[in-house]
Amino acid sequence: MQIVIFTIGTEGDVRPLVSLGCGLKQAGHQVRIASDPGCAGLIEQAGLEFAPLSGDFIGWMRADQALQKQGLAVFSMVRAFQQRLRDLAQTWPEQGRRAAEGADLLIGNGMVFLLAEALAETLGLPVVETQVVPTLPSHNPPLMPMPTWMYGLPPAANYLLGHMVRRMVWHVFRPAYNDVVRPTLGLAPYSRRGPNSATSPHLKLFGYSPTLVEPGRNWPKTVHVTGPWTLEEAESWQPPVRLQRFLEAGPPPVYVGFGSMFNHDAEAFTATVIKAVRQAGKRLVLARGWGGLAADFADDDQVIAIERAPHDWLFPRMALAVHHGGAGTTIAACRAAIPSVVLPVFGDQLFWALRLQKLGVAPSPIARETLTSDMLSAAIRMADSLPMRQRAEQLGKTLNAERGVETAIAILERAGLLSSAYRRAG
Repeated sequence: MQIVIFTIGTEGDVRPLVSLGCGLKQAGHQVRIASDPGCAGLIEQAGLEFAPLSGDFIGWMRADQALQKQGLAVFSMVRAFQQRLRDLAQTWPEQGRRAAEGADLLIGNGMVFLLAEALAETLGLPVVETQVVPTLPSHNPPLMPMPTWMYGLPPAANYLLGHMVRRMVWHVFRPAYNDVVRPTLGLAPYSRRGPNSATSPHLKLFGYSPTLVEPGRNWPKTVHVTGPWTLEEAESWQPPVRLQRFLEAGPPPVYVGFGSMFNHDAEAFTATVIKAVRQAGKRLVLARGWGGLAADFADDDQVIAIERAPHDWLFPRMALAVHHGGAGTTIAACRAAIPSVVLPVFGDQLFWALRLQKLGVAPSPIARETLTSDMLSAAIRMADSLPMRQRAEQLGKTLNAERGVETAIAILERAGLLSSAYRRAG
């Protein structure tokens, strides 16, 4: 059968769905992923079909790097994302129709699930919602950045905050969907309160670890937390000779990388990072990423700069990881059984930083804007302590036993959504 997956955002929003798509392809299905053209290479290299869907968040953040300085300021981000999504949505109905041609099943991830739902309603197709982070209200703190003390509130308060966050998210989404997508597709708008995900009959697959975040105790039976969907690259990736030699020349180094996060003064920030790692008596692998770190220095036997390396190959060779707390990087560090030091920048990253701290595999998160070399070196030494390394090792064993993609496909099969009756001939 033909399955079409819709997903946009940063690489952390796309890679898990590529992993799910690869699993579905291995199960005998045809898979097309609709995403921003910036992700076309990632999708096609995995052997999946690509369809364009406007969603260049990396380009947006690169053009407005000051935006990330507001990344933990909720109301500033609400206004920025509301306008951005409305602008992107102008092309979604037509792009979505083209992407869904010949589809038997639609899967919508994150902020474009409601697009997949609208297309499914228009075309008379089944649809599945996916999320790679916990988005439903529960006894756990919500994803919204909050003052640190609010992450210790009782379950009842967390449920209330979770509902408030969902109302806020709908406020962000409403102009895109009620003013653009649904009218263009000839559908009635949602009510002012928005769609009720908790009572929706659609199957919901949450591709994150139930070990890191316990599923909601009162969630409906349509919600399944499967374990993470990770795109494995370790077996096929060949490291540059200089990196291989560096790793072999001494003890496991510290990884420092911030993925798609930018920094308004990358040179000064990088100098602080290098000084901190040296103060801690460690070697350093510096992953430059999209612009969060500079790399205009000569390698030596203590420091090497790289553009990127697959986390599932690199992290098991590290002593610990200093990162931004993105969901994908967080799970990669945990699966590699190494501790973390987290400098959250944006969105849900503070949530993941505090989850790691609660599990005892990371010290308290550090604000990037006030970082000093003394603060970071102290956090590195704490993360490298024997208790944290032992807890990280045990957590890694637990997470590596989770089979997220296999579990998700089994759930789809049990629900009859992958029934052979839907398969296309040939």
